[in-house]
This record gives sequence, C-alpha cells and structure tokens, in this order.
Amino acid sequence: MSQTALLQTLRLKGRAASEAIAAALAEPHADVSAGLRDLAAAGFVELGPRDAYRLTPVGREELARLLAEERAGLDQAEMRVHYDAFCVQNDRFKEVMTAWQLKDPLTPNDHSDPEYDDAIVGRLGDVHAAAAPIVAAAVARVPRLAQAYPRRLDAAWELVASGDRAWIAKPLADSYHTVWFELHEELIGLAGLTRAEEAAAGRGA
Repeated sequence: MSQTALLQTLRLKGRAASEAIAAALAEPHADVSAGLRDLAAAGFVELGPRDAYRLTPVGREELARLLAEERAGLDQAEMRVHYDAFCVQNDRFKEVMTAWQLKDPLTPNDHSDPEYDDAIVGRLGDVHAAAAPIVAAAVARVPRLAQAYPRRLDAAWELVASGDRAWIAKPLADSYHTVWFELHEELIGLAGLTRAEEAAAGRGA
C-alpha cells in the first residue's frame, strides 16, 4: 500500500474514516490506520470530526508530485486510447444514471414501476459488461488501480444485481456511481488531462 494510494483515496473522497479507506483499498484496517498516522505525522493529512481524515495543503502538493511521477512512467498515448474507450462507455453510463433518476425531463423516477427499474438495471449490466475489459486494460499498468477498481465495480454490480438497488447511486458508500466517478477521475489524470478540460469538452461528468 503506497502513500499515493492513501493520499489519492482521500482526495477523491474529500474526507473519510480509516475504515472507509481500508474498504476502498481492500487493505487491512490496521495497516491503513498505521499509514494514515504516518501521513499525519508528516503533515500530509489531518484528523477531523467523526474520526475522518482529509488532506492538508502540503498533502495535496505531495500527492500532485507523486501522481506526476506515476504518470511519467506511463505511455501517455496508450493511456489516451484507454481513456477514449472508457469515455464511450461513460456516455452510456450517464444515460443510464439519468434514466434511473428521471423518466423524462419533467418526471422524476419514484421507483414505483418495477418493469421500468428492471430495464434500467439491465442497461447498467450491459455497461458493466462492456466496460470491464476496458477498465482492466486501462488500470493494468498502475498496480494501485489494478488491484482496486475492477474489484470495486464488480462488488457494487453484484449488490445491484442481487436486488439491492440502493447500490446504484448510494451516497457516501462504494456504490456503482461512486466507484465509477472515482475511476473516471483517475483515468482523466493518467491521460494527462484535467477535470476542467474534460468538462469543457463535454466529458467531465
């Protein structure tokens, strides 16, 4: 478990307790807690209310350095190919999430129509199946991601497929939407892009 993995997980989540970070990284809680204490001693993170950690300004600077170092070891052209392939599925994913929330632009989905919801879950399953090899290829060169994102997406999808629809977009948890958003953020960075640039290009969400 690297400092990069710990710091980046905190950046993506904003603030998080050690248990949530350990779950996201699939690392022993004791090891994560020890790592966070070391980062706090170095001034990179701080412990706030409800035992939640967050990055300090110095920690953000250190993370930016570590991510740049990580990016320098990658073939940027290859990462852009993987990222462009992911964006095709991201467009489909955004359509699925919009349909999950709205039946049409003026009608919220109140989830009272099981046939409608089942159809949306089926579409999400199609996206998951299509995205799986793309995600695997995109993260294969980055060990901290290769060990996390395929597993996290599969875990969220299995919960949804088993009937727990809350895990499609459950806030403050490793729902499918949460994991997908964090993965998108990671791939933007690995491709040498920024969220602002992608938003301007219509691919930021």
